[in-house]
Amino acid sequence: MYAPWRAAPPDAVPSEGVRLTDQPRPGPAKRPRTTAPYGSWASPITARLIAKSSIALGWLQAAAGQLFWVEMRPLENGRSVLVRRTLDGDVVEVIPATADSRTLVHEYGGGIYALHAAADGGITAYFSEFDDQRLYRIEVGGPTSGLRPITPAPPEPRSVRYADGRVTPDGGSLVCVRERHEDDEVVNELVMLPTDGSAAPRVVASGHDFYAAPRLSPDARQLAWLSWDHPRMPWDGTELWVADLTAAAELAAERRVAGGLDESVLQPAWSPDGRLHFVSDRSGWWNLCRHEGGGDVTPLAPLAAEFAKPPWVFGLQNYDFLADGRIAATFGEDGVEYLGLIDPARPGIAPLSCALTTFSTLVVSGVHVAVIGGGAARAAAVALVDPESGAVHEVRRSKTVDIDPGYISAPEPITFPTSYPADSIVGPFADEIGGAAGMGDPVGLTARALYYPPANQDFEAPAGERPPLIVMSHGGPTSAAYSQLSFDIQYWTSRGIGVVEVNYGGSTGYGRAYRERLRGNWGIVDTVDCLNAARYLADRRDADPTRIAVQGGSAGGYTTLNALTRHHFFAAGASYFGLADLEVFATGGTHKFESRYLVGLIGPYPEMAAVYRERSPINHVEDISCPVIVLQGLDDAIVPPAQAEIIVAALKKKRLPHAYLAFPGEQHGFRKAENIVRSQEAELYFYGRVFGFAPADEIEPVDIRNLD
Repeated sequence: MYAPWRAAPPDAVPSEGVRLTDQPRPGPAKRPRTTAPYGSWASPITARLIAKSSIALGWLQAAAGQLFWVEMRPLENGRSVLVRRTLDGDVVEVIPATADSRTLVHEYGGGIYALHAAADGGITAYFSEFDDQRLYRIEVGGPTSGLRPITPAPPEPRSVRYADGRVTPDGGSLVCVRERHEDDEVVNELVMLPTDGSAAPRVVASGHDFYAAPRLSPDARQLAWLSWDHPRMPWDGTELWVADLTAAAELAAERRVAGGLDESVLQPAWSPDGRLHFVSDRSGWWNLCRHEGGGDVTPLAPLAAEFAKPPWVFGLQNYDFLADGRIAATFGEDGVEYLGLIDPARPGIAPLSCALTTFSTLVVSGVHVAVIGGGAARAAAVALVDPESGAVHEVRRSKTVDIDPGYISAPEPITFPTSYPADSIVGPFADEIGGAAGMGDPVGLTARALYYPPANQDFEAPAGERPPLIVMSHGGPTSAAYSQLSFDIQYWTSRGIGVVEVNYGGSTGYGRAYRERLRGNWGIVDTVDCLNAARYLADRRDADPTRIAVQGGSAGGYTTLNALTRHHFFAAGASYFGLADLEVFATGGTHKFESRYLVGLIGPYPEMAAVYRERSPINHVEDISCPVIVLQGLDDAIVPPAQAEIIVAALKKKRLPHAYLAFPGEQHGFRKAENIVRSQEAELYFYGRVFGFAPADEIEPVDIRNLD
């Protein structure tokens, strides 16, 4: 239910990226403005620009003084490309133009490649090929004809998958996660294989439902890894294991060193001196810890802050080790992200004064800290940060156009009051978050959001008009919205439409207790928080209460559909591949990774089947009372098209205004440029017709049934 590429379209060529001009443009100090209704403003941030001017960046690694990462490119049909920055500073592709570096383990993938640097400086890359899901080997900088598979062909297409690998120091073996799809069963395990492909992978750890993060000690004598079992997700409870690695490449003396049913341990890593580190939420926050041997664990920077993000994908990394023994780490505190340094000799972290304010990954490269980071007015970029001064040198930006800051809306973090109907709240936090019966009864709770007001230096609205508002519900639902420059948001605000991204109860970034507000209460807490965010802004006169839409993708689509079926508040809705039928999801209608996710979010099935039915929007479609646009990828294995089609059939039966756009070849999240353009423009066209404004853009009309 997580859509990693929902709002991250890219481009195909290296460039300097998006630049928010620091100097004023020539001309009068105060630009004349045209008066026009909200929603009708002309904007340079077009859907086609979004699709053609961006690259999604991820999975940063370093080897032999060079940086490596993966770019997702819609202009190449969503192809994911492993690239590197050479010692000369050039950005070049590592894989052939015919290759697509992407894994489908857990369907969401991540941890796509592994590197080995030889003593002579040569680098070998091993990556998962999307087409067949085999592992391939290529000598970095060598001829692309040297690409060759090192794992056997699967018995069925894409039925054997690999992720999150690491290569032994001698370069002879690789250990990674393997996922086998055989006879309607999915088996996850850890395997080791020779890097020359001379033998088939051999299982070294099995028996748990899931594995992640196999990490070799510097001397290759120990292996650490994570495991967890249904019905837990990795943010609920994981176990950190360590075993000795014998000369025969077998594991011995396995022992659990951290984690459990109610402790989420993430991102294990060995320091250069051979000490095991990891992130744990045993304090109520994901904090960085060091294993001291036996059962002893030392928190290195105990804070009410998060040093990790939920691992929807493999290969996330938020800390690494500098040569002088310090640890560079990113952390979020009260919704704001920082880069800092930890001296292991004394607890605490010293934040760096750094221009970047959001981060997705970090790795040490020589004397620099390399990150993928950005900010509210700064596009995400691969960047090198000086660990002493905090100075930032950008290597590769995710956006490739110049945008005047006069068209950019700055987010306002808001904290708003919220409460929930006592007779609907269940689970271990019922006493904490259940107010008196009835909506709106105050119980002293608050929730969080980022509000983006309309912003366009060329336009102003008629006096007294209040803008439309789009309430965005993020996917996951165990995820969060961050104040990272997003053209998907600026597309709306630069046209005169406000946006609020709601970090409802259950979102990450605010500690385990906030995250677990949603436990047993999905469909209630998230939905009510979205309503209360909109009410808060309407009460402040920042939104027209008659023109508020709710929008979301995947799990955010579920919240959207739930808001439309359970409450008569919103004037329109847009569901991107939204989950509509919880029972289908719980009874084999999705992939293994999330197949028991709803046990924590709703409760055990079939024991609580009645609750599943009551919380499923599909069973309340007769209560929808406003126009809805539904967008769906026809190859989606996570939320299959049948769920969207049932919603559309119900809208048709009720003769409600609606539109349905189905995209062949798209999976869970849209990757192809033409589909990104069409979906963005179609949503704008839909709101224009429903809310009564005429977009300035030339848009291919959308077939909206029953509008008249």
